[in-house]
Amino acid sequence: MKSSIATVSVSGTLREKLAAIAKVGFDGIEIFEQDFIADAGTPRDIGRMIRDHGLEILLFQPFRDFEGLDGDARRKAFDRAKFKFETMGELGADLMLVCSSLHPNALGGIDRAAQDFAELGEVAASFGMRVGYEALAWGRHVNDHRDAWEIVRRADHPNIGLILDSFHTLARKIDPETIRRIPSDKIFFVQLADAPRIDMDLLYWSRHFRNMPGEGDLSVLDFMRAVAATGYDGTVSLEIFNDQFRSAQPEGIARDGYRALHVLMDDVRRAEPDVMIDTPAMPPRSQVNGFGFVEFATRDGEAEQLVEMLRSMGFSHSGDHVSKAVTLWQQGDVRVILNKESSGFAGAAYNMHGTNICDVGLRVDDASATTERASSLRATPFSQSVGPGEIDIPAIRSVGGSVMHFIDDTSDLADVWSVEFRQSDVPATPGAGLSRIDHVAETMSYEDMLSWALFYTSIFDMSRSEIVDVVDPDGLVRSVAIKSANGSARITLNGADTHRTFVGNFLADSFGGAIQHIAFATDDIFSTASRMRDAGFRPLALTENYYGDLQARFNIEAERLAEMKSLNILYDETADGAFYQFYSRPFASGLFFEIVQRVGAYDGYGAPNAPFRTAAQKQLLRPKGMPHR
Repeated sequence: MKSSIATVSVSGTLREKLAAIAKVGFDGIEIFEQDFIADAGTPRDIGRMIRDHGLEILLFQPFRDFEGLDGDARRKAFDRAKFKFETMGELGADLMLVCSSLHPNALGGIDRAAQDFAELGEVAASFGMRVGYEALAWGRHVNDHRDAWEIVRRADHPNIGLILDSFHTLARKIDPETIRRIPSDKIFFVQLADAPRIDMDLLYWSRHFRNMPGEGDLSVLDFMRAVAATGYDGTVSLEIFNDQFRSAQPEGIARDGYRALHVLMDDVRRAEPDVMIDTPAMPPRSQVNGFGFVEFATRDGEAEQLVEMLRSMGFSHSGDHVSKAVTLWQQGDVRVILNKESSGFAGAAYNMHGTNICDVGLRVDDASATTERASSLRATPFSQSVGPGEIDIPAIRSVGGSVMHFIDDTSDLADVWSVEFRQSDVPATPGAGLSRIDHVAETMSYEDMLSWALFYTSIFDMSRSEIVDVVDPDGLVRSVAIKSANGSARITLNGADTHRTFVGNFLADSFGGAIQHIAFATDDIFSTASRMRDAGFRPLALTENYYGDLQARFNIEAERLAEMKSLNILYDETADGAFYQFYSRPFASGLFFEIVQRVGAYDGYGAPNAPFRTAAQKQLLRPKGMPHR
């Protein structure tokens, strides 16, 4: 299999696109005619430039409005085709995409179209070219790959074949299983795209909302399984039209495309074990079994403030690093590391962001296999020199330049706490009932949210929720939740469009900090809140109106509601269960903690409470217009 991406999928000039596509490792490209025409180079020069990047031109596209014409219009269509074949010869391409006609004067009829393509096949052969026919979902007469295949079959020419596009098939809800009956040698090219399920005009949907496989709601895996079952082993390419991607960094979009394509083919290999797929093997998605630790880079007064907050939450100082200014704080299964080093990664992270959560440890089934899969999917490895008494723990870069380490129970990695830390002689406190990390909330620009969701679901055995809109007094924040198969690890990704929202303000003030808050779980939130209050914890205060609204919306006993109000506990419920939560006040440029209790099978994050929580948090920030520091 050769991997490809259409140049239209990536932002920038043709030269910027090529550099990004080549860097992440694609074999070749579909050269989109608009990109080719806009470049000042001659076709021969452009073809040479593409090959100098180590890429092939695997498809020239699109050629529109060909079949079903009559008279002068038909002759003109063939003249246009001959000109394109000559251009392709200069470029060094040998396959052209012809999409089903939208021409207002095009006539229908399978036999008529087949005759046109049989004749075009003769012309293509004289130039040493091939032609692939694609059914556009909005085609005038042909909008179904089954009709396109029948035209190709009746044309019966070795230089005429079929091009399959997952969007055109799946957007019209055509059963992809019908592809299994098509001979593999007549499938000349395969294009892939996903999309969120939106009820709108097909052309507009296609031109503005396509995304990478795995980022949308279409059954791209079922489509590609059907293609693979035919025995097809040619090029698999991405053709993505997306307004958001057009303004993103070229390398980031190309890397996402490479990741999405190779994950999909790996999934096809596992779902269709009898099909031979010529793609690099990689370990399966890693099982995540919770969080091993979270690490803060912090210093001076901010470190003292953080220590006092941890103490008020029931954490105990349990250990000191054997060689660094690093302390370990524990409660239940939660480990919080405070790193006060002025050098190394944590030192650099503090210099960039101030106090921040610079590192998260995930407990996985196999740390080595996890890093191998991540590297195969173009994640950025992380390493730094290992000091005396330290264990080299596998790691990769994560959101906002932060680090993600992997710890398993099958190697000596699980011994890191006894090896790297000396036990503190300070007696442990009784704690406040916090048992584990429920979820970690990461903040990013909205344009990066799909990319990071793909990052998690590609490397780990994790699924994503639908995107939720969270209303902020000064804008909108979009949120998507990622969780492991067993629910032991949850990550929410919050995308900001403007710095005026609470999330956007954190991004601005922390210069792109990644994790904004950690949510700890308890089995008795009322006991936990009371114990934390008695230890000096200062919760985020909610309004009287919030509790009045709760009383109207839910059947909560008056005594329980009064207790919730006194402890500033928020509440939500669904048919599956209930959810209690309360928050710390913001600190260090917008970081905060959350305490939650899940009752029954409640699987959300208290989204209905987010506008009220956000409004309360923003009341504690500096006034609008006041400069920071």
